[in-house]
Amino acid sequence: MSKHRHKHGLKHDLALITERDLSRRQLLRWGLGAGLVTLVGCPNAGSSVDADGGRTNPASDSCTRIPEETAGPYPANGSNGVNALTLSGIVRSDIRSSFGSASAVAAGVPLSVTLSLVDVADGCSPAPGCAVYLWHCDRAGNYSLYSSSIQNENYLRGVQEADDQGQVTFQTIFPGCYSGRWPHIHFEVYESLQAATSASGKLATSQLALPESSCQLAYATAGYESSVRNLQQVTLAADNVFSDGSSAQTPSISGDPSAGFRAALRVAVPIST
Repeated sequence: MSKHRHKHGLKHDLALITERDLSRRQLLRWGLGAGLVTLVGCPNAGSSVDADGGRTNPASDSCTRIPEETAGPYPANGSNGVNALTLSGIVRSDIRSSFGSASAVAAGVPLSVTLSLVDVADGCSPAPGCAVYLWHCDRAGNYSLYSSSIQNENYLRGVQEADDQGQVTFQTIFPGCYSGRWPHIHFEVYESLQAATSASGKLATSQLALPESSCQLAYATAGYESSVRNLQQVTLAADNVFSDGSSAQTPSISGDPSAGFRAALRVAVPIST
């Protein structure tokens, strides 16, 4: 897939691309308060292990649709206030810094996120050309564009177009743990970049449940002090999103805080009509 630079907003850039011939549960609950991750859905990629050497996604060998989850109160996809999907610069691989008129950079343990999409409606074949919008809180548990301390920032949000293997890549930080929720990452899948301009065009919305062992390693570093306390007060089994099962949403993670984390999870989404 072609790589594009975006200077005037997604809709404007998509027009330029055309000119140049470059070719379970969403409304049931709301999230409170506030590397290498592979999202696939069929047995193409090999299974992997977490930072402690344990398998964390046994359901990843099946071709089961990723559970539908709430986008939460801070999606910035046009469904709840601001729409970051129309902002110039939102299509990018490194989401650690703000873009446009904002300039802050999110500090934290490095996390490389690679999502590999397959079409559950087409025999779990790779899904090139699809788009993924990924977002999460910073290490203090705040969401850009919403939390008062970073309302004018837009970091830790980004969109990528899947390549010929159905893969996209994001460079980000390990998200913090805020009160009342298990550590997680939000994402939405769209049929194309053209469709990734508002929530109305999405194919699926879900969340990643981060493994506890990796959270403990990340939160032992400076800047994650509040996450240490908050993690001690929540459990995956009692989380209001993951309490009915999280095996299909829990990535396998390797790496460490100094070198950065890499994780893997298979996810299937319905794309073909």
